[in-house]
Amino acid sequence: MRLAVRAFARSWGRDVMLYTGGVSFFALLAVFPAISILIGFYKVGLSINEVSAQAAALADVMPHAARAIFEAEIQRLSTASARAVSAQSLFALIVGAYAAHRGFKALLAGLNLIHDETEPHGFFRFNLLAFFVALAAFALFTVVSGAVVTARILAHAGPEAAAVSGLPFDGLLPALGLLVGLTLLYRYAMSHRTTVAWGPSIVGGLVATVMSTVSSYLCAIYVEQIAQLGATYGSVGAVVVLLIWLSWNVNAIFYGGAFTAEMELADKARMEPDAEAPRAQSQVVRLASRRASRR
Repeated sequence: MRLAVRAFARSWGRDVMLYTGGVSFFALLAVFPAISILIGFYKVGLSINEVSAQAAALADVMPHAARAIFEAEIQRLSTASARAVSAQSLFALIVGAYAAHRGFKALLAGLNLIHDETEPHGFFRFNLLAFFVALAAFALFTVVSGAVVTARILAHAGPEAAAVSGLPFDGLLPALGLLVGLTLLYRYAMSHRTTVAWGPSIVGGLVATVMSTVSSYLCAIYVEQIAQLGATYGSVGAVVVLLIWLSWNVNAIFYGGAFTAEMELADKARMEPDAEAPRAQSQVVRLASRRASRR
């Protein structure tokens, strides 16, 4: 509980909230270009039904209002001509790459701030790190979405396939992918001086994954049963819902990073007395030998 309270104080500082807004904005800016890129890719080489199935599978974690605009965009692009989608995908690649790169730079900068990094990254190294983190996130997203779709297809193939693959648990696959991605993010990208230990990284990733899942559920309740955002924001209400959902999940990621940092400090504090004990014993022995020699 003390770690949780200290992590809350660390992750809810004024400067961290600025990074939360930046990451949420650039994530929203990159979502729809990413959809256009995927649609263009599947239009050229594969069936459009595959990307629709992947997007629909992962859209289940969103609130209904945000899911609706997500699925509507997929439907619009899937019925457009291949030439129009290809041209739009080329433009979306530029916009999406810019937004994703800026978003991951804001995410890494926020995690560095949470981890009390006093020396900033070099310009080239920081941009290169953000680029590789973005590529890794996109690859992990593709693998997880493909696994979810495969699980659902096999679940409907027959009772034997469902029993062998354990597909009733396909809803856990996005959470497992998020846990793996956040654990690696905290271990290798939160500190540029050294890698974070596996223990705090795994626990922080688990905390962030649980908070992300719970926040998505609470966000759905909030926007669908408590706050009638459509009456306030009109036609852009679905975009506002998506932005709220993104910001809550970014807060969960930053809180997981803060918990990792606090757990790392607690582990170091427990290790220091053990390291000081032999040193103190040796000093006592030296003092005793000096006194004996004087006598």
